[in-house]
Amino acid sequence: MHIPDPKALLGSAAAAFLAQPHKLLIGKDWVESRSGETLDVVDPATGKLIAQVQSADAADADLAVAAARVAFESGPWSLMTAAERGKYLWRLADILSSHAEELAQIESLDTGRPVFECQIVDVPGSVNMLQYMAGWAGKINGETMNVSMPGDFHTYTIREPIGVVAIIVPWNYPLELAVWRMAPALAAGCTVILKPAEQTPLSTIRLGQLVQEAGFPPGVINVLTGYGESVGAALSAHMDVDAISFTGSTATGKLVAQAAVASNLKRVFLELGGKSPAIVLEDADLDIAIPGVAGGIFFSAGQVCTASSRLFVHEKIFDKVVSGIANIARGLKLGHGLDPQTRLGPLVSSEQLTRVRGYLEQGRADGVEMLAGGNHVGGDGYFVEATVMANVSASMSVYREEIFGPVLCAMPFSGDIEEAARLANDTIYGLHASIWTQNLRNAHLLARRVKSGNVCINTHNFFDPAFPMGGYKQSGWGRAAGFAAIEHYTEMKGVVARL
Repeated sequence: MHIPDPKALLGSAAAAFLAQPHKLLIGKDWVESRSGETLDVVDPATGKLIAQVQSADAADADLAVAAARVAFESGPWSLMTAAERGKYLWRLADILSSHAEELAQIESLDTGRPVFECQIVDVPGSVNMLQYMAGWAGKINGETMNVSMPGDFHTYTIREPIGVVAIIVPWNYPLELAVWRMAPALAAGCTVILKPAEQTPLSTIRLGQLVQEAGFPPGVINVLTGYGESVGAALSAHMDVDAISFTGSTATGKLVAQAAVASNLKRVFLELGGKSPAIVLEDADLDIAIPGVAGGIFFSAGQVCTASSRLFVHEKIFDKVVSGIANIARGLKLGHGLDPQTRLGPLVSSEQLTRVRGYLEQGRADGVEMLAGGNHVGGDGYFVEATVMANVSASMSVYREEIFGPVLCAMPFSGDIEEAARLANDTIYGLHASIWTQNLRNAHLLARRVKSGNVCINTHNFFDPAFPMGGYKQSGWGRAAGFAAIEHYTEMKGVVARL
């Protein structure tokens, strides 16, 4: 596999950004970390250094939280009308749209994901969310109610912004998830501190620059790059942070929740792991189901919390379905994310490569049948072939644990929708699921039985700013889109007046 020089694939705007010093945004200023420490940013396709960014710690977190607090309590943001806040969000959406190609290239280089994905998902998804939440800013209302107490009373509720919000962003979709988490908080009137994953900080830094271009008041949006165990932990436990949003693994999410609750009972939003089922019933349209399931697991090299990593197919069509998906897997072009022809990029880091390879080796030791892939390729890059496993049992680690790579575990079933639901629900997770069938009755009955925050029928990995997303069980707390996201960043106040 030939890996071209990524510099030859970068446009001038992305190349110019990459050559800049990369600092922390605290208030109105771009500053170095108090410690002077930096961390390396590596191209996942080559394993080579592409940038260095600041490594913030608790001292920098204190400064960013203080800046956000001033902006929330006494800065221009607190004095604006909701309609004015909405205009800022819309203006930022327009600016992101005008920098679409640059942002897609930065995101592709940083994460390793194919640039076509970033062009059709990450940037448009960010723009759409900002525009959607801009519309909600002026529509956050309370209600009046009739009470049963004797006397004459006027009773009503109002929703107020919760305050300073810390947002810890994962490495798979750093730009889009930073925007999806901050947009409802900003629409509600909160101020935010963005902390991107240490592996993929570049697009969040660029987002901070575009925030300034949009004219947001100082302190409304702050950017801290650094390690989770230092600055992330400091934000989670900070006494002056009112709410925290974390997207990542279930294990780390539990630590964030413990620190958040133990410190000051701050509001916690968690979008965590998944082991999402795709259920293909006997009557499914296989021309839709086969590429749909393949896209659900191989898009972004399977590094998606909602990836369709467990496949349950009725035994009468099992061989046809898994062989079709295996053919798609073998045909995916591996390459550098910046190559427009690439359809399967590398994993994000050497640590993630080691993790996924460990699962592949364990699967072989447990006796799975590799119908496609199963190997590390590409020399110094972090590439794994798209993999389809059969002969999988429910006791295997590849079946039960989140691999977060392009690895599909397929299992036949012989019964009805009740058996399909039982198999789908046999997991600690409950984030996303898909059902593939032409029978509307079975589709909707099964959707009711699957314990998952989102259930898709004849599609997978469906995301929209208006469509609430979040998990059951150990897949998290709260919802990340729709008005449900706005509610998460507001406090409801009840007011009563004796007349």
